[in-house]
Amino acid sequence: MPFAAVNKVADADFPTRWGHFRILGFEGIIDNPESCNGATPAHEKRIEEAVALVMGDIHSAPPIVRIHSQCLTGDVFHSLRCDCRQQLELALAAITEAGSGILLYEQQEGRGIGLMAKLRAYELQDQGRDTIEANLELGYKADCREFELPAEILKQLGVHAVRLITNNPAKVEALELAGITVAERISALVPTEPTNERYLQTKREKMGHLVT
Repeated sequence: MPFAAVNKVADADFPTRWGHFRILGFEGIIDNPESCNGATPAHEKRIEEAVALVMGDIHSAPPIVRIHSQCLTGDVFHSLRCDCRQQLELALAAITEAGSGILLYEQQEGRGIGLMAKLRAYELQDQGRDTIEANLELGYKADCREFELPAEILKQLGVHAVRLITNNPAKVEALELAGITVAERISALVPTEPTNERYLQTKREKMGHLVT
């Protein structure tokens, strides 16, 4: 889904318990956006937002990069239905240990279906569906996310090759198609919990996520 424009709207100092970052805000404007559930879009334009946490020298060598989709339930409330928070913390720790890197945080809750739809999907999962079956039953695609905005942000930052923390081949493919070289894929594998074993199994078996 091509962006008509991607604009940096903020750039500020951002100390965290992980280390010292700059926090940059970006807006991507999409003309004639497609809907995740096949409905006619209410507007001819849509604005997508993302945040980049940037640490250290990101230009002398391909930096560590994590593309992280917003997960209120995991990132904020420490849900054990998913592994999102553990992956977020793994990425922040890896960037801090390396002394440089970029965390790209996209507002794509529930693989892009939104928070309320995600909670409805939780209800269906409680009744026996897996994450993909629940999305489809609600009328959405299995995964509504696209990763063009992170690629455009990386280009604006002057980064054209990365060491990407991910288990998701779709993120690697999206960056490569956008002209960003993935010099290395770093595993985002984290310890499982009894409460998220089926979730992780579905990602592996139905979405092709890697386990190493």
